[in-house]
Amino acid sequence: MSSPQQVQALREHGAPYPPTTAILGGLPTKGVDVPVASVFLVLFIIGAASHMTIFQINKRRSHKFLMSGMLFGFCMTRITSQVMRIVWAYRRDNVSVGIAAQIFVAAGVVLLFAINLIFTQRLVRAAHPHIGWHPWFSIIFKVVYALIVIMLLMLVISTVYSFFTLNNTTKMQMHDIQLAGQTYFMVCSFLPIPLMYLGLIVPPKTHVEKFGMGHMRHKVAILVSSSVLLCIGATFRAATNFKTPKPINDPPIYFSKACFWIFNFTIEIIVVFMYVLVRVDKRFWIPNGSRGAGAYSGAVKMGELKEKPQPSEDNFSDIESLPPARPRPRPNSILSLRRSSIRRSMAASPTSWILSEEEAFDDMVESAVGFVPRRQTSFRAKETWFESRETMVEPNPPDVPDVGKAI
Repeated sequence: MSSPQQVQALREHGAPYPPTTAILGGLPTKGVDVPVASVFLVLFIIGAASHMTIFQINKRRSHKFLMSGMLFGFCMTRITSQVMRIVWAYRRDNVSVGIAAQIFVAAGVVLLFAINLIFTQRLVRAAHPHIGWHPWFSIIFKVVYALIVIMLLMLVISTVYSFFTLNNTTKMQMHDIQLAGQTYFMVCSFLPIPLMYLGLIVPPKTHVEKFGMGHMRHKVAILVSSSVLLCIGATFRAATNFKTPKPINDPPIYFSKACFWIFNFTIEIIVVFMYVLVRVDKRFWIPNGSRGAGAYSGAVKMGELKEKPQPSEDNFSDIESLPPARPRPRPNSILSLRRSSIRRSMAASPTSWILSEEEAFDDMVESAVGFVPRRQTSFRAKETWFESRETMVEPNPPDVPDVGKAI
């Protein structure tokens, strides 16, 4: 509570009024906050470039994954918060810059909470489709997302309004609103952990649908790890706000600069780079337009089940009306027919031995390789074979003496 002298000084200063109670991280300084903020500024720029690159590459491949765009947006809010922190360090008397810096610090992390909740919903739907695709389950998650937006707006409004009033009762009311928002964000950061635990201990009624790249246990490990980190930061922020406010010139140790940088930006940058390294864009990707059980594995497309068409009575009647199929002759019967045709042609004409020799060559090839090659591919081979046969027979054989007459 401010003393009468402080209230008079604040009135002379005018709105927005400078803070009179201790805040997390305290007022920024050039010697500590500027170098640290510069390092985190570079890290979040790298994170934003990485996620936007992944998003653009996937977009060209028609690989829709909006969470990469959300991670890029989160990195951009953190870049802005670092810039505002540096500016505030050089202009500590500018209350408006301090308000903007505190708003960006409190508002950006909700994007990571929403991303983890989306991943949780996909894992539950894959492991327990009868629960994950139930209308009430979807409604609950939509309410959670809507409350995140509402709480964020209330947190921003209460933070801004607390700098424009000197009424202690109003300030306490704004503080209570901030407590409600921070507590709700802590619950959202913790929610994936019990849902994953219940998903593991409850036996599934159907087979687990595979989606994305990697095993299901790896997806669960990634989600739980990031949720634990984010829950630590959210719990610390909510717990410190439940403490009795202290004067700005006598801050408690849990409002130190080390706690500010560790429980806010260090945890968040770890999650950002972890999502780049493990490629969440491949592990948690689902087909576009997935609706209903079986959509992740491809059994359902755009909400309709891919069932094999069952034959109806009309189809059976059409099948019965068709003429019976002609039986295909066996290879042995074909060879016997060709051999009988060769014998008949040779008996009919003495000059038919050429055709008989060609067919005999076809029979020899077919008996060796199982089929008759095309004429274009076997013509040269047959020609060579015929020439070799002709050279074996003399054109003018000598007369053979009659053995009986000679005797």
